[in-house]
Amino acid sequence: MGGCFSDVNGGQAAVGVGSRGGLAGPPLEAAQQELNDAVDHFLHTHGLRGLYIPLELSLSASKLLDLDVLSKSDPMAVIYAKKLDGMLEELGRTEVIMNTLNPAWITKFTINYHFEMVQPLVFRVYDIDTKYHNTSVKMLKLNEQDYLGEASCALSEIVTKHERSLTLKLKYRNSPPAVHLGTITVHAEETVASRTAVEMIVRCCHLENKDVFSKSDPFIRISRVVESGISIPVCKTEVVNNNLNPVWKPITLTMQQFGSKENPLIIECFDFNANGKHALLGELQGSMAELEKLSREKIGAHFYVPSSVRQGHKKVVGVEGIMSSYAMALHNVILAGPTLFGPVINKAAAIASKSLSYSHNKYFVLLIITDGVITDAVETKDAIVKASDLPLSILIVGVGGADFKQMEILDADDGKRLESSTGRIATRDIVQFVPMWEMQGRQISIVQSLLEELPGQFLTYVRSRDIKPIFAHPAAASASQPN
Repeated sequence: MGGCFSDVNGGQAAVGVGSRGGLAGPPLEAAQQELNDAVDHFLHTHGLRGLYIPLELSLSASKLLDLDVLSKSDPMAVIYAKKLDGMLEELGRTEVIMNTLNPAWITKFTINYHFEMVQPLVFRVYDIDTKYHNTSVKMLKLNEQDYLGEASCALSEIVTKHERSLTLKLKYRNSPPAVHLGTITVHAEETVASRTAVEMIVRCCHLENKDVFSKSDPFIRISRVVESGISIPVCKTEVVNNNLNPVWKPITLTMQQFGSKENPLIIECFDFNANGKHALLGELQGSMAELEKLSREKIGAHFYVPSSVRQGHKKVVGVEGIMSSYAMALHNVILAGPTLFGPVINKAAAIASKSLSYSHNKYFVLLIITDGVITDAVETKDAIVKASDLPLSILIVGVGGADFKQMEILDADDGKRLESSTGRIATRDIVQFVPMWEMQGRQISIVQSLLEELPGQFLTYVRSRDIKPIFAHPAAASASQPN
Protein backbone atom coordinates (compact mmCIF):
# COMPACT_ATOMS: atom_id res chain seq x y z
CA MET A 1 0.00 0.00 0.00
CA GLY A 2 1.74 3.13 -1.17
CA GLY A 3 4.92 3.36 -3.21
CA CYS A 4 8.08 2.74 -1.21
CA PHE A 5 11.21 3.82 -3.09
CA SER A 6 14.14 1.51 -2.58
CA ASP A 7 16.95 4.07 -2.62
CA VAL A 8 16.69 5.60 0.86
CA ASN A 9 15.67 4.43 4.32
CA GLY A 10 13.88 1.26 3.31
CA GLY A 11 10.90 2.79 1.54
CA GLN A 12 10.55 6.15 3.28
CA ALA A 13 11.71 8.36 0.40
CA ALA A 14 9.46 10.32 -1.95
CA VAL A 15 8.51 9.10 -5.42
CA GLY A 16 7.23 11.20 -8.31
CA VAL A 17 7.58 14.61 -6.62
CA GLY A 18 10.69 15.96 -8.38
CA SER A 19 11.02 18.79 -10.82
CA ARG A 20 10.49 16.38 -13.73
CA GLY A 21 7.20 15.35 -12.21
CA GLY A 22 8.51 11.95 -11.23
CA LEU A 23 8.27 10.29 -14.63
CA ALA A 24 11.11 7.96 -13.74
CA GLY A 25 10.72 5.95 -16.90
CA PRO A 26 13.30 6.42 -19.66
CA PRO A 27 13.03 9.76 -21.49
CA LEU A 28 13.43 9.83 -25.25
CA GLU A 29 16.95 10.50 -26.44
CA ALA A 30 17.40 14.21 -27.14
CA ALA A 31 18.34 13.74 -30.80
CA GLN A 32 15.42 11.35 -31.36
CA GLN A 33 13.03 13.78 -29.64
CA GLU A 34 14.22 16.65 -31.82
CA LEU A 35 13.74 14.48 -34.91
CA ASN A 36 10.22 13.55 -33.82
CA ASP A 37 9.40 17.20 -33.14
CA ALA A 38 10.68 18.19 -36.58
CA VAL A 39 8.66 15.48 -38.31
CA ASP A 40 5.57 16.45 -36.29
CA HIS A 41 5.97 20.08 -37.27
CA PHE A 42 6.27 19.23 -40.95
CA LEU A 43 3.23 16.96 -40.91
CA HIS A 44 1.04 19.39 -38.97
CA THR A 45 1.92 22.33 -41.22
CA HIS A 46 0.82 20.20 -44.17
CA GLY A 47 -2.43 19.16 -42.50
CA LEU A 48 -1.25 15.62 -41.80
CA ARG A 49 -1.19 13.56 -38.61
CA GLY A 50 1.95 12.40 -36.92
CA LEU A 51 3.25 8.88 -37.34
CA TYR A 52 3.18 8.09 -33.63
CA ILE A 53 1.47 8.93 -30.35
CA PRO A 54 3.55 9.42 -27.17
CA LEU A 55 2.10 7.23 -24.42
CA GLU A 56 2.67 6.92 -20.70
CA LEU A 57 2.47 3.42 -19.24
CA SER A 58 1.49 2.67 -15.62
CA LEU A 59 1.98 -0.76 -14.04
CA SER A 60 0.29 -2.61 -11.20
CA ALA A 61 0.18 -6.26 -10.17
CA SER A 62 -2.08 -8.53 -8.17
CA LYS A 63 -1.67 -11.75 -6.16
CA LEU A 64 2.07 -12.10 -6.75
CA LEU A 65 3.99 -15.12 -5.54
CA ASP A 66 5.26 -14.69 -1.97
CA LEU A 67 8.86 -15.86 -1.70
CA ASP A 68 9.67 -14.27 1.67
CA VAL A 69 9.35 -16.26 4.90
CA LEU A 70 8.78 -13.66 7.61
CA SER A 71 7.26 -10.97 5.37
CA LYS A 72 5.88 -10.50 1.86
CA SER A 73 7.71 -10.01 -1.42
CA ASP A 74 9.28 -6.63 -2.26
CA PRO A 75 8.37 -6.37 -5.96
CA MET A 76 9.90 -4.32 -8.74
CA ALA A 77 8.87 -4.43 -12.40
CA VAL A 78 11.11 -4.10 -15.44
CA ILE A 79 9.84 -3.27 -18.93
CA TYR A 80 11.59 -4.38 -22.13
CA ALA A 81 11.13 -3.80 -25.85
CA LYS A 82 11.58 -6.94 -27.94
CA LYS A 83 13.66 -6.34 -31.07
CA LEU A 84 13.32 -8.07 -34.45
CA ASP A 85 16.18 -10.45 -33.60
CA GLY A 86 14.43 -11.48 -30.38
CA MET A 87 16.81 -9.60 -28.10
CA LEU A 88 15.36 -7.56 -25.24
CA GLU A 89 16.15 -3.88 -24.71
CA GLU A 90 15.48 -2.63 -21.18
CA LEU A 91 13.31 0.50 -21.16
CA GLY A 92 13.18 1.12 -17.45
CA ARG A 93 12.46 -0.08 -13.92
CA THR A 94 9.83 0.82 -11.35
CA GLU A 95 10.55 1.63 -7.74
CA VAL A 96 10.55 -1.19 -5.19
CA ILE A 97 7.43 -1.51 -3.06
CA MET A 98 8.06 -3.30 0.19
CA ASN A 99 6.04 -6.12 1.69
CA THR A 100 3.14 -6.35 -0.74
CA LEU A 101 1.72 -8.86 -3.21
CA ASN A 102 -0.50 -6.24 -4.84
CA PRO A 103 1.79 -3.35 -5.85
CA ALA A 104 0.67 -0.23 -7.72
CA TRP A 105 3.92 1.33 -8.92
CA ILE A 106 4.23 5.10 -9.21
CA THR A 107 7.06 5.15 -11.76
CA LYS A 108 5.75 5.73 -15.31
CA PHE A 109 7.25 4.83 -18.68
CA THR A 110 7.10 7.05 -21.77
CA ILE A 111 6.98 5.24 -25.11
CA ASN A 112 5.99 6.19 -28.65
CA TYR A 113 3.19 4.15 -30.21
CA HIS A 114 3.74 3.73 -33.96
CA PHE A 115 0.58 2.83 -35.88
CA GLU A 116 2.36 0.93 -38.65
CA MET A 117 4.66 -1.13 -36.43
CA VAL A 118 4.27 -4.13 -34.14
CA GLN A 119 5.96 -3.22 -30.85
CA PRO A 120 6.34 -6.30 -28.59
CA LEU A 121 6.81 -5.54 -24.90
CA VAL A 122 7.92 -7.82 -22.06
CA PHE A 123 7.20 -7.15 -18.39
CA ARG A 124 9.19 -8.97 -15.71
CA VAL A 125 8.63 -8.82 -11.96
CA TYR A 126 11.34 -9.41 -9.36
CA ASP A 127 11.39 -9.74 -5.57
CA ILE A 128 14.23 -7.51 -4.38
CA ASP A 129 16.34 -8.93 -1.57
CA THR A 130 16.35 -6.95 1.67
CA LYS A 131 20.09 -6.27 1.57
CA TYR A 132 19.60 -4.24 -1.64
CA HIS A 133 16.88 -1.93 -0.30
CA ASN A 134 19.30 1.01 -0.03
CA THR A 135 20.65 0.48 -3.54
CA SER A 136 19.46 2.49 -6.51
CA VAL A 137 17.15 0.41 -8.71
CA LYS A 138 19.35 1.22 -11.71
CA MET A 139 22.30 -0.45 -9.99
CA LEU A 140 20.49 -3.68 -9.08
CA LYS A 141 21.75 -6.87 -10.72
CA LEU A 142 18.62 -8.71 -11.75
CA ASN A 143 20.30 -12.13 -11.68
CA GLU A 144 20.79 -11.64 -7.92
CA GLN A 145 17.05 -11.07 -7.33
CA ASP A 146 14.18 -13.57 -7.09
CA TYR A 147 12.30 -13.88 -10.37
CA LEU A 148 8.49 -13.75 -9.88
CA GLY A 149 7.33 -14.15 -13.47
CA GLU A 150 6.79 -12.29 -16.71
CA ALA A 151 4.17 -11.39 -19.29
CA SER A 152 4.30 -10.08 -22.84
CA CYS A 153 2.06 -8.31 -25.32
CA ALA A 154 2.15 -5.89 -28.22
CA LEU A 155 1.76 -2.21 -27.44
CA SER A 156 -1.22 -2.12 -29.82
CA GLU A 157 -3.05 -4.65 -27.61
CA ILE A 158 -3.00 -2.14 -24.77
CA VAL A 159 -3.97 0.85 -26.89
CA THR A 160 -6.90 -0.89 -28.58
CA LYS A 161 -8.21 -2.40 -25.34
CA HIS A 162 -11.30 -0.90 -23.75
CA GLU A 163 -10.22 1.88 -21.38
CA ARG A 164 -6.62 1.21 -22.48
CA SER A 165 -5.96 -1.23 -19.65
CA LEU A 166 -4.73 -4.77 -20.25
CA THR A 167 -4.34 -7.45 -17.56
CA LEU A 168 -1.92 -10.29 -18.29
CA LYS A 169 -1.19 -13.53 -16.45
CA LEU A 170 2.37 -13.87 -15.24
CA LYS A 171 4.25 -17.04 -16.19
CA TYR A 172 7.75 -18.42 -15.89
CA ARG A 173 10.11 -17.78 -18.77
CA ASN A 174 9.36 -19.93 -21.84
CA SER A 175 6.77 -22.04 -20.04
CA PRO A 176 2.94 -22.12 -20.01
CA PRO A 177 1.18 -20.47 -17.03
CA ALA A 178 0.56 -23.75 -15.22
CA VAL A 179 1.19 -22.27 -11.77
CA HIS A 180 -0.73 -19.16 -10.74
CA LEU A 181 1.88 -16.45 -10.37
CA GLY A 182 -0.51 -13.51 -10.28
CA THR A 183 -1.28 -10.86 -12.88
CA ILE A 184 0.18 -7.59 -14.12
CA THR A 185 -1.98 -4.75 -15.44
CA VAL A 186 -0.70 -2.17 -17.92
CA HIS A 187 -2.57 1.12 -18.38
CA ALA A 188 -1.76 3.51 -21.23
CA GLU A 189 -2.55 7.21 -21.52
CA GLU A 190 -1.58 9.77 -24.12
CA THR A 191 1.03 12.19 -22.85
CA VAL A 192 0.06 15.81 -22.30
CA ALA A 193 1.87 18.34 -24.49
CA SER A 194 1.51 21.13 -21.92
CA ARG A 195 4.58 21.93 -19.85
CA THR A 196 2.42 23.31 -17.02
CA ALA A 197 3.55 22.25 -13.57
CA VAL A 198 2.28 23.01 -10.08
CA GLU A 199 4.39 23.18 -6.95
CA MET A 200 2.65 22.80 -3.63
CA ILE A 201 3.47 22.27 0.02
CA VAL A 202 1.24 19.84 1.89
CA ARG A 203 0.81 19.91 5.65
CA CYS A 204 -1.54 18.17 8.06
CA CYS A 205 -2.75 18.96 11.56
CA HIS A 206 -3.99 16.75 14.41
CA LEU A 207 -3.55 13.41 12.63
CA GLU A 208 -4.66 10.26 14.41
CA ASN A 209 -1.94 8.51 16.39
CA LYS A 210 -1.73 4.89 15.28
CA ASP A 211 1.45 4.00 17.16
CA VAL A 212 1.66 2.85 20.78
CA PHE A 213 5.08 3.94 21.99
CA SER A 214 5.55 6.88 19.61
CA LYS A 215 3.55 8.99 17.17
CA SER A 216 2.40 8.20 13.65
CA ASP A 217 4.91 8.36 10.77
CA PRO A 218 2.76 9.93 8.04
CA PHE A 219 3.23 10.18 4.28
CA ILE A 220 0.94 11.37 1.49
CA ARG A 221 0.04 9.49 -1.68
CA ILE A 222 -1.69 11.32 -4.56
CA SER A 223 -3.56 9.40 -7.27
CA ARG A 224 -5.37 10.55 -10.40
CA VAL A 225 -8.83 9.18 -11.24
CA VAL A 226 -9.02 8.23 -14.93
CA GLU A 227 -12.08 7.90 -17.16
CA SER A 228 -12.61 4.24 -16.31
CA GLY A 229 -12.95 5.16 -12.64
CA ILE A 230 -9.72 3.51 -11.48
CA SER A 231 -7.14 5.55 -9.60
CA ILE A 232 -3.49 5.65 -10.70
CA PRO A 233 -0.87 6.74 -8.13
CA VAL A 234 1.25 9.62 -9.41
CA CYS A 235 3.42 10.53 -6.42
CA LYS A 236 4.26 9.77 -2.81
CA THR A 237 5.88 12.13 -0.32
CA GLU A 238 8.70 11.24 2.01
CA VAL A 239 7.81 9.86 5.44
CA VAL A 240 7.87 12.33 8.34
CA ASN A 241 8.68 10.28 11.40
CA ASN A 242 6.97 10.62 14.78
CA ASN A 243 4.81 13.64 13.89
CA LEU A 244 1.04 14.31 14.01
CA ASN A 245 1.42 17.78 12.42
CA PRO A 246 3.73 17.06 9.49
CA VAL A 247 4.92 19.44 6.77
CA TRP A 248 6.34 17.69 3.72
CA LYS A 249 8.92 18.92 1.24
CA PRO A 250 7.51 20.78 -1.80
CA ILE A 251 5.76 18.59 -4.39
CA THR A 252 6.01 19.42 -8.09
CA LEU A 253 3.37 17.83 -10.30
CA THR A 254 3.16 18.16 -14.07
CA MET A 255 -0.09 18.28 -16.01
CA GLN A 256 0.78 14.79 -17.22
CA GLN A 257 0.43 13.66 -13.63
CA PHE A 258 -2.68 15.52 -12.50
CA GLY A 259 -4.47 15.71 -15.88
CA SER A 260 -6.60 18.83 -16.17
CA LYS A 261 -7.28 21.32 -13.38
CA GLU A 262 -10.74 19.69 -12.99
CA ASN A 263 -9.54 16.06 -13.01
CA PRO A 264 -10.41 14.33 -9.69
CA LEU A 265 -7.45 13.52 -7.46
CA ILE A 266 -7.39 11.24 -4.42
CA ILE A 267 -5.13 12.39 -1.61
CA GLU A 268 -4.44 9.74 1.02
CA CYS A 269 -2.48 10.02 4.25
CA PHE A 270 -0.91 6.84 5.66
CA ASP A 271 1.00 5.93 8.80
CA PHE A 272 4.16 4.24 7.52
CA ASN A 273 4.95 0.73 8.74
CA ALA A 274 8.10 -1.15 7.74
CA ASN A 275 6.06 -4.34 7.21
CA GLY A 276 4.18 -2.67 4.35
CA LYS A 277 0.85 -2.59 6.18
CA HIS A 278 0.51 1.19 6.17
CA ALA A 279 -2.50 2.39 8.19
CA LEU A 280 -4.84 4.82 6.44
CA LEU A 281 -5.17 8.02 8.49
CA GLY A 282 -7.64 9.64 6.12
CA GLU A 283 -8.30 10.67 2.55
CA LEU A 284 -10.03 13.35 0.53
CA GLN A 285 -10.89 13.81 -3.10
CA GLY A 286 -10.62 17.04 -5.05
CA SER A 287 -9.24 18.56 -8.22
CA MET A 288 -6.13 20.68 -8.64
CA ALA A 289 -8.41 23.69 -9.07
CA GLU A 290 -9.97 22.97 -5.67
CA LEU A 291 -6.54 22.61 -4.08
CA GLU A 292 -5.49 25.94 -5.55
CA LYS A 293 -8.64 27.52 -4.11
CA LEU A 294 -7.76 26.15 -0.66
CA SER A 295 -4.33 27.73 -1.02
CA ARG A 296 -5.70 31.12 -2.12
CA GLU A 297 -8.23 31.26 0.69
CA LYS A 298 -5.71 29.89 3.21
CA ILE A 299 -8.09 27.21 4.47
CA GLY A 300 -7.82 23.46 4.82
CA ALA A 301 -9.88 20.41 3.96
CA HIS A 302 -10.86 17.61 6.31
CA PHE A 303 -9.78 14.02 5.81
CA TYR A 304 -12.34 11.27 6.11
CA VAL A 305 -11.92 7.51 6.50
CA PRO A 306 -13.83 5.36 3.96
CA SER A 307 -16.50 3.06 5.35
CA SER A 308 -14.62 -0.01 4.09
CA VAL A 309 -11.76 0.88 6.43
CA ARG A 310 -14.11 1.73 9.29
CA GLN A 311 -15.77 -1.70 8.97
CA GLY A 312 -19.15 -0.31 8.05
CA HIS A 313 -19.34 2.58 10.55
CA LYS A 314 -20.50 5.64 8.64
CA LYS A 315 -19.94 8.44 11.47
CA VAL A 316 -18.24 11.65 10.62
CA VAL A 317 -17.12 14.28 13.09
CA GLY A 318 -19.15 17.50 13.24
CA VAL A 319 -20.79 19.61 10.57
CA GLU A 320 -17.44 20.15 8.85
CA GLY A 321 -17.05 16.39 8.51
CA ILE A 322 -20.50 16.13 6.97
CA MET A 323 -19.75 18.90 4.48
CA SER A 324 -16.40 17.35 3.59
CA SER A 325 -17.96 13.92 2.97
CA TYR A 326 -20.73 15.52 0.91
CA ALA A 327 -18.18 17.40 -1.22
CA MET A 328 -16.17 14.22 -1.76
CA ALA A 329 -19.29 12.26 -2.73
CA LEU A 330 -20.10 14.75 -5.49
CA HIS A 331 -17.07 13.44 -7.39
CA ASN A 332 -18.23 9.82 -7.16
CA VAL A 333 -21.90 10.06 -8.13
CA ILE A 334 -23.77 11.17 -11.21
CA LEU A 335 -26.81 13.36 -10.52
CA ALA A 336 -29.69 12.37 -12.77
CA GLY A 337 -33.41 11.62 -12.90
CA PRO A 338 -35.85 10.17 -12.26
CA THR A 339 -36.47 11.36 -8.70
CA LEU A 340 -37.15 8.26 -6.60
CA PHE A 341 -37.78 8.65 -2.88
CA GLY A 342 -39.00 5.13 -2.18
CA PRO A 343 -35.61 3.32 -2.17
CA VAL A 344 -34.01 6.06 -0.06
CA ILE A 345 -36.75 5.99 2.57
CA ASN A 346 -36.75 2.18 2.66
CA LYS A 347 -32.98 2.20 3.25
CA ALA A 348 -33.31 4.68 6.12
CA ALA A 349 -36.18 2.63 7.55
CA ALA A 350 -34.03 -0.51 7.43
CA ILE A 351 -31.30 1.25 9.43
CA ALA A 352 -33.81 2.48 12.00
CA SER A 353 -35.44 -0.93 12.25
CA LYS A 354 -32.11 -2.68 12.76
CA SER A 355 -31.26 -0.36 15.65
CA LEU A 356 -34.31 -1.59 17.59
CA SER A 357 -32.72 -5.03 17.94
CA TYR A 358 -30.05 -3.68 20.28
CA SER A 359 -31.24 -0.28 21.52
CA HIS A 360 -34.40 1.77 21.97
CA ASN A 361 -32.48 4.97 22.67
CA LYS A 362 -31.76 6.05 19.09
CA TYR A 363 -33.84 8.24 16.82
CA PHE A 364 -32.97 8.80 13.16
CA VAL A 365 -33.53 11.79 10.87
CA LEU A 366 -33.41 11.48 7.07
CA LEU A 367 -32.71 14.73 5.20
CA ILE A 368 -33.63 14.86 1.49
CA ILE A 369 -32.74 17.84 -0.70
CA THR A 370 -34.45 17.68 -4.07
CA ASP A 371 -34.93 19.88 -7.11
CA GLY A 372 -37.45 17.63 -8.80
CA VAL A 373 -40.91 16.21 -8.36
CA ILE A 374 -41.06 12.58 -7.24
CA THR A 375 -41.86 10.03 -9.94
CA ASP A 376 -42.65 7.17 -7.57
CA ALA A 377 -45.46 8.76 -5.52
CA VAL A 378 -47.20 5.47 -4.68
CA GLU A 379 -43.99 3.72 -3.60
CA THR A 380 -43.00 6.79 -1.55
CA LYS A 381 -46.33 6.88 0.30
CA ASP A 382 -46.12 3.14 1.02
CA ALA A 383 -42.56 3.53 2.35
CA ILE A 384 -43.53 6.45 4.61
CA VAL A 385 -46.57 4.66 6.05
CA LYS A 386 -44.48 1.54 6.69
CA ALA A 387 -41.78 3.61 8.41
CA SER A 388 -44.23 5.52 10.63
CA ASP A 389 -43.81 2.87 13.37
CA LEU A 390 -40.04 3.34 13.46
CA PRO A 391 -37.78 5.89 15.25
CA LEU A 392 -37.49 7.97 12.10
CA SER A 393 -38.39 11.44 10.83
CA ILE A 394 -38.01 12.63 7.23
CA LEU A 395 -37.10 16.23 6.43
CA ILE A 396 -37.46 17.31 2.78
CA VAL A 397 -36.16 20.57 1.30
CA GLY A 398 -37.37 21.58 -2.15
CA VAL A 399 -34.97 23.76 -4.15
CA GLY A 400 -35.67 25.42 -7.47
CA GLY A 401 -38.92 26.36 -9.14
CA ALA A 402 -40.49 22.92 -9.63
CA ASP A 403 -44.13 22.17 -8.76
CA PHE A 404 -43.95 20.63 -5.28
CA LYS A 405 -47.67 19.94 -4.71
CA GLN A 406 -47.05 16.21 -4.45
CA MET A 407 -44.48 16.87 -1.73
CA GLU A 408 -47.04 18.78 0.32
CA ILE A 409 -49.31 15.72 0.22
CA LEU A 410 -46.58 13.72 1.97
CA ASP A 411 -46.53 16.25 4.80
CA ALA A 412 -49.75 15.66 6.75
CA ASP A 413 -50.03 19.24 8.03
CA ASP A 414 -53.80 19.25 7.49
CA GLY A 415 -54.20 16.67 10.26
CA LYS A 416 -55.03 13.86 7.84
CA ARG A 417 -52.60 11.00 8.12
CA LEU A 418 -51.03 9.51 5.03
CA GLU A 419 -52.68 6.41 3.54
CA SER A 420 -50.82 3.67 1.66
CA SER A 421 -51.93 1.93 -1.53
CA THR A 422 -53.25 -0.97 0.56
CA GLY A 423 -55.39 1.29 2.75
CA ARG A 424 -53.09 1.28 5.78
CA ILE A 425 -53.04 4.56 7.72
CA ALA A 426 -49.76 5.97 9.00
CA THR A 427 -49.26 5.58 12.74
CA ARG A 428 -48.04 9.17 12.97
CA ASP A 429 -46.81 12.05 10.82
CA ILE A 430 -43.08 11.66 10.20
CA VAL A 431 -42.57 14.07 7.26
CA GLN A 432 -41.80 17.77 7.18
CA PHE A 433 -41.52 19.42 3.75
CA VAL A 434 -40.30 22.98 3.19
CA PRO A 435 -39.86 24.60 -0.26
CA MET A 436 -36.85 26.90 -0.24
CA TRP A 437 -38.50 29.68 -2.24
CA GLU A 438 -41.24 30.08 0.38
CA MET A 439 -38.64 31.08 2.97
CA GLN A 440 -37.39 34.11 1.05
CA GLY A 441 -38.29 37.33 2.83
CA ARG A 442 -39.83 35.57 5.84
CA GLN A 443 -38.85 36.15 9.45
CA ILE A 444 -38.31 32.44 10.10
CA SER A 445 -35.25 30.70 8.67
CA ILE A 446 -35.29 27.54 6.55
CA VAL A 447 -33.69 25.63 9.43
CA GLN A 448 -36.33 26.74 11.92
CA SER A 449 -39.14 25.85 9.55
CA LEU A 450 -37.59 22.49 8.73
CA LEU A 451 -37.08 21.49 12.36
CA GLU A 452 -40.37 22.92 13.59
CA GLU A 453 -42.24 19.60 13.76
CA LEU A 454 -39.30 17.38 14.70
CA PRO A 455 -39.65 17.66 18.52
CA GLY A 456 -43.35 16.76 18.31
CA GLN A 457 -42.66 13.79 16.03
CA PHE A 458 -39.99 12.55 18.41
CA LEU A 459 -42.23 12.88 21.48
CA THR A 460 -45.11 11.12 19.71
CA TYR A 461 -42.85 8.16 18.99
CA VAL A 462 -41.31 7.77 22.48
CA ARG A 463 -44.70 8.12 24.18
CA SER A 464 -46.24 5.49 21.91
CA ARG A 465 -43.44 3.12 22.93
CA ASP A 466 -43.55 4.17 26.59
CA ILE A 467 -39.86 5.05 26.45
CA LYS A 468 -38.81 6.94 29.55
CA PRO A 469 -35.94 9.47 29.69
CA ILE A 470 -32.67 8.16 31.06
CA PHE A 471 -31.77 10.25 34.09
CA ALA A 472 -28.32 10.39 35.59
CA HIS A 473 -28.10 8.74 38.98
CA PRO A 474 -27.14 11.32 41.65
CA ALA A 475 -23.90 10.63 43.46
CA ALA A 476 -24.24 9.51 47.05
CA ALA A 477 -23.65 12.36 49.48
CA SER A 478 -21.00 11.72 52.07
CA ALA A 479 -22.01 14.60 54.34
CA SER A 480 -25.13 14.45 56.53
CA GLN A 481 -28.06 16.63 55.48
CA PRO A 482 -29.12 19.47 57.77
CA ASN A 483 -32.32 19.08 59.74
